[in-house]
Amino acid sequence: MAKTIKLESINQETSVQTNANILSALLANELDVLPECGGRGMCATCHVFIKKGMESLSPLSRREKRTMEVITQVQPNSRLACQALVVGEGVVVQMPSGTYVNAIEDIEALIGRRAEKDILHPLNGKVLVETGKLIARSMITQLQDSYTTTGEYLTQTREA
Repeated sequence: MAKTIKLESINQETSVQTNANILSALLANELDVLPECGGRGMCATCHVFIKKGMESLSPLSRREKRTMEVITQVQPNSRLACQALVVGEGVVVQMPSGTYVNAIEDIEALIGRRAEKDILHPLNGKVLVETGKLIARSMITQLQDSYTTTGEYLTQTREA
């Protein structure tokens, strides 16, 4: 049976199957979400805020709790969209302001420009470049280091 959730970012309601995750609704509505870890609850790129209906979602898993500990923008109403299963009605989802970077090439094309919105780190949600600030080449080095670490971490967890 389908459940209806509201995506506050685009002021739209959408249906999801009972026990489907919020991420599926975000992706179906082409919202700016990057399932960097493949929906395994290990990155910050599907971090959302639940404005209403937290009780209509599955409880936090241990993995989700651990990941939330490193997200810098986490709030009491935070969830990872890939881990939050919709089990009831009345869920209202808000996306964090900003956009996650998923490829160093994305930044290459933006060097020398001003950020149109906050650019967020894919693992911890930390703001790398604030809205209106100049995007510098030093970000690429920072992201390259992060992606190496992320790749190694994801490889280890797949083998475990």
